[in-house]
Amino acid sequence: MSAIEPQPGIMEIELYQGGQSTLDGRTDVVKLSSNENPFGPSPKAVEAFARASRQLHRYPPTDHASLRNAIGEVHGLDPERIICGVGSDEIIHFLCQAYAGPGCEVLHTEHGFAMYRISALAAGAVPVEAKETERVTDVGNLLDACTERTRLVFIANPNNPTATMIGGNEMARLAEGLPDGALLVLDGAYAEYVEGYDGGVGLIDSRDNVFMTRTFSKLYGLGGLRIGWGYGPKEVIDTLNRIRGPFNLSQAQLGAAEAAVRDRDYVRHCLAENKRMRAWMAEALAGLGVPSDTSCANFILARFHDAEEAEACDAHLKEAGILVRRVTGYKLPHCLRITVGDEASCRRTVHAIAGFKGARE
Repeated sequence: MSAIEPQPGIMEIELYQGGQSTLDGRTDVVKLSSNENPFGPSPKAVEAFARASRQLHRYPPTDHASLRNAIGEVHGLDPERIICGVGSDEIIHFLCQAYAGPGCEVLHTEHGFAMYRISALAAGAVPVEAKETERVTDVGNLLDACTERTRLVFIANPNNPTATMIGGNEMARLAEGLPDGALLVLDGAYAEYVEGYDGGVGLIDSRDNVFMTRTFSKLYGLGGLRIGWGYGPKEVIDTLNRIRGPFNLSQAQLGAAEAAVRDRDYVRHCLAENKRMRAWMAEALAGLGVPSDTSCANFILARFHDAEEAEACDAHLKEAGILVRRVTGYKLPHCLRITVGDEASCRRTVHAIAGFKGARE
């Protein structure tokens, strides 16, 4: 046996499984498994990416100043309190690397994003899970799970894969009740889909123990480029920048993201279409006996009678050339997560589920 061994916790990590993208023998696949924007990125982002291809021999800037300034202008934030990373995943990893480690605990919710556990274990910390209530973050349970070893508390708001969220009062109660030395991290990957929601900015600006992450992978349609950002207290940003690689984002990533965040007309179009088809699909599925919680994101968590029915429906959808996401790994074996696609994709999916339900009656 080799004497070369990984750090404690590493071998406890289960490899992350992304949403399936292809089906053998099918060229007409509808992919609704990864919560991607069905319309793709802004044409202005595509143009910026193409321009960057002419500068591939140049190193990108290390300070990401232009992108941070654009994010700051659009969201009304101080650019000096923004950090950019390779997706919000990298920001999550930075947080665990910087603030957790052996003897520390990282708290997350029962159906929370898998990267919280993965990044905690990678840092040698202990991931701790708090129960949700009817697929909604339960602040009381989170506070009860806190100990003197708690260093980070992650909640996705809205949550993935449940699509539910908690309000500002509950977020404030959680931040106020955390033990000294613990940082609340609000994962806002789907924050843009909630009208009037700032992702927790007001709470961050009034406290020193709250941080938020955001992404360009969902609404902005740049999942293939991997770009995210975080906002929080200046001392946290300074700490994270000490472990961030100096060239972690390429010129193409930076340019495309800046063009995307500035194209507000395209953002409004994508949000309007998501809202329209999300409501239609939720109502149509409910009419078929497939309920879901009110979605605050760009997907619906469809609930079936049991795990067997969910698995059978998934198989039926694959036969119809439609890919959705099984969420058994998130302790929701009776559910399927379905991305809100364009109108044609949504109608095709509902039609297929109607056929499945009808065949079982």
